[in-house]
Amino acid sequence: MSSSFRSLPQGDPVGVIALQGGYDRHREMLSRLGAASRPVRNPGDMAGLAGLIIPGGESTTIGMLMERFGLLGEIRNSARRGLPLMGTCAGAILLAKTIEDSNQPRLGLMDITLRRNAYGRQIESFEAPLGGPLSEFRSSAFPSSVATLPHHHPLVGVFIRAPRIIAQGPQVETLAFLESSSREGSPQEEAVAVRQGNLLALSFHPELTEDTRVHELFLEVCQKAASCVA
Repeated sequence: MSSSFRSLPQGDPVGVIALQGGYDRHREMLSRLGAASRPVRNPGDMAGLAGLIIPGGESTTIGMLMERFGLLGEIRNSARRGLPLMGTCAGAILLAKTIEDSNQPRLGLMDITLRRNAYGRQIESFEAPLGGPLSEFRSSAFPSSVATLPHHHPLVGVFIRAPRIIAQGPQVETLAFLESSSREGSPQEEAVAVRQGNLLALSFHPELTEDTRVHELFLEVCQKAASCVA
């Protein structure tokens, strides 16, 4: 690739939790955007990261493994020092302060409440266009040869046993929403991507499409966070 994301200092990598789930697809997406990445399996892998992605998979398994290997405390401390985190699907569950009807291990960093598997079983997986500011986002840090889809192309969410964000605090911003039907039959917007400072949580899998917008946004958050501590 002739171009790269040059704004991260000294080529600091973005970490991807690599204990279970689809972490390779996130690393491929970062590579397409010219950003270095590193698999994270223990606290020693956290050194020098520009940001950290917690991928989809099975949230209970990932949480238990993170607890066993000493990652929960390390990630919490890093996030409180400003390290950007992005959780997708199971990763979003682990970022939530509250998980409905569950006391599973979690990071508990975002003021959101999630309901696991709320959009149905694996067989009921679906794709849907999303609304909200994330659909309009395009970072100026990436040349048009890397950003594969035009601005007007709708952002599509891939939902696989996805959690539903059923409550969010006043400091949590909605980045993308899914339009669904309420019981009364009127349209209802459901948040499926939210942000609280340097923390992003998504109900869907952005790494399973060709659209780079979500990862572009996360890299921009990483760049701004690095500038604040430089």
